[in-house]
Amino acid sequence: MLRRSILVLAFLFLYTASFSQAHHEKWEKRAQNTEIIRDQWGVPHVYGTSDANAVFGMIYAQCEDDFNRVEMNYITAMGRKAEVEGAKEIYADLRMKLYIDEEVVKSEYQNSPQWLKDLMDAWADGINYYLYTHPEVKPKLLNKFEPWMALTFSEGSIGGDIETISVNQLKAFYDKDFLADLVYAERDWEEEPRGSNGFAIAPKLSKSGNALLMINPHTSFYFRPEVHMVSEEGLNAYGAVTWGQFFIYQGFNEYNGWMHTSAKADAIDHFALTVEKRKGKYHYKFGKQWRLFIEKKIIVPYTEGDDMQSREFTAFYSHHGPVIREENGKWVAIALMVEREKALTQSYNRTKTKNHAEFKANMELKTNSSNSTVYADRDGNIVYYHGNFIPVRDPQFDWRNVVDGSNPDTDWKGLHEIEEMIYIENPENGWIQHCNSTPFTAAGPFSPKKEDYPPYIAWDLENARGVNAVRILTDKKDLTLESLISEVAYEPTLMAFDPMIPALEKAYNSLSENDPRKSKLKEPMAVLSSWDLKTGVNSVGTSLAVFWGNQLMAVGRELERPWDAYIFDFLANHTSDEIKILTLEKAVDKLVEDFGTWNTPWGEINRFQRVTNEIQGKFFDELPSLPVGYNSSLWGSLAAYGSRAYPNTKKWYGNVGNSFVAAVEFGEKVRAKSLLAGGQSGNPFSPHFVDQAENYSKGIFKDVSYYREDVLENARRVYRPGDK
Repeated sequence: MLRRSILVLAFLFLYTASFSQAHHEKWEKRAQNTEIIRDQWGVPHVYGTSDANAVFGMIYAQCEDDFNRVEMNYITAMGRKAEVEGAKEIYADLRMKLYIDEEVVKSEYQNSPQWLKDLMDAWADGINYYLYTHPEVKPKLLNKFEPWMALTFSEGSIGGDIETISVNQLKAFYDKDFLADLVYAERDWEEEPRGSNGFAIAPKLSKSGNALLMINPHTSFYFRPEVHMVSEEGLNAYGAVTWGQFFIYQGFNEYNGWMHTSAKADAIDHFALTVEKRKGKYHYKFGKQWRLFIEKKIIVPYTEGDDMQSREFTAFYSHHGPVIREENGKWVAIALMVEREKALTQSYNRTKTKNHAEFKANMELKTNSSNSTVYADRDGNIVYYHGNFIPVRDPQFDWRNVVDGSNPDTDWKGLHEIEEMIYIENPENGWIQHCNSTPFTAAGPFSPKKEDYPPYIAWDLENARGVNAVRILTDKKDLTLESLISEVAYEPTLMAFDPMIPALEKAYNSLSENDPRKSKLKEPMAVLSSWDLKTGVNSVGTSLAVFWGNQLMAVGRELERPWDAYIFDFLANHTSDEIKILTLEKAVDKLVEDFGTWNTPWGEINRFQRVTNEIQGKFFDELPSLPVGYNSSLWGSLAAYGSRAYPNTKKWYGNVGNSFVAAVEFGEKVRAKSLLAGGQSGNPFSPHFVDQAENYSKGIFKDVSYYREDVLENARRVYRPGDK
């Protein structure tokens, strides 16, 4: 104990020595102008005399809940994971450092408007004050946060855009021979879908005559906590914040709400370049010219044992962007949005808008690159924006694939205006839905027409969630906050199986009576034939359908199909009867092998468990868990729950899907209900680590405390940053 105390004091001395007395006095002053109220669920309601002080308190509260995730998000964003995790992360770091140059970002901070610099200063102060007052917390790498760092993770989608770059291809181009056996597990874009649902309901379809909004992101669990920020400068925003960021990413204020959903509005392009080395320097052809690549030295430090090593790279940039691979003898450069200061401005300022005119003006910054937005407000407006950053392109080229970067006609020609993108405002049907599906069904029969837009505006395809949402919302009336949750967002039909079960029945009925599978599959087939397509904890039909569907999908991935085919129609119509029966037999055998019988209800398979706070969760069949009736969004489950078995488990445990969910009603006073997977805190010893787990498993939402009188009524702790 004495040794630990000495170490803590030594850390405190070193940490304190890196800051002046003026820093300490500034922190203390901010703390005196900031109040944090934790409610019965541990949600922090942060009150500041200014926006900057609210930011200070909000990030301090985030660090209290899960400093590990705050720090890791910035280690990742700045391309510094190899300094913590070793050489295996060198090329993931290189990918980030193609875009994140510390000196450039520092310059962007210095040139930012003063109000934004004030917020970044407060953000850094809040994290540093947390570390100062919690010397027992040992950062993995970042012992001191500087204001400019906020710009490295400014919008959320820039990281997502960068992550489309293949790390294996990047390594093969820039550093093929070093660590030659290192192969990264690339993101499987066919895996459990990550995305979101957004539903907006016009006043004419609600019982109260107020607009309603459903905020339903599908992310990795514990990716975003729930936060409330209030200041005396007009800020009063509630919702989900990505760990380490200082703005409400998906949420609402008293006047309006915003839900971002992933979309395939085309914001990224790849350009094939013809390259020659001339006079010792690499050039690329552009029209009749040969242009010199910009060369940039990038150093990636990495830990090796107790030592710090580094790799140096020379990255090549065309006017399109950095070169990221070689393909068919060409170098391939990528173009994507890099607008950190504008993105942070847009992300923060949307939380203070008071009507749709202000919200739309904020959207004109066009930096929400990979998302669509579903919007509703107190004035009764419901609006949909498909994408936000969409370059103008020559439609004669195939923008789904690599284009010829030597042809000047492939250059981007500015950005599309809001009205040139897919934009829906107050459609006559009275509802808007987006489930990462085609925008051409977003408002039912009043949706935009595909033929009115260039193809690159929306590569999105229909999916089972979109089909289900349109089916449910058509002819809906008198919706309330509660029925928006139970009858829409948590409606349990798995529409993927709507075309597939009849096709399976046809295949089964065609079996010869002498085929032994006719008898073996008789009872499972009877269950599937009578199944109502609804997922639930007591449903054996769900278990059979999901196990069969997974087997059939594995076969379907090996088949050639049109890129724009609806996958479940394709599987129903373009797999043979024999394949359908074979995959059903495999599904039945797998259920028997893992659970002793095919007659296993879904809730015995599909479980919720949170026993550690590791970012990559661990699960154990022998430890307590809860049954969950929801299902993969792949099959059309609007309440998405992506689960699977792990090497040490037979049961399936969820790790992605519904995370933070909220339903909002914009009346004279805003009213909302919300739910988190697990709980607010990342500390396994906190009462708020799993206090929402049972309600989460059952879809029981909590009332949001938004107005101060409600916050105080439900307060469990009132304090200022730094209080013990």
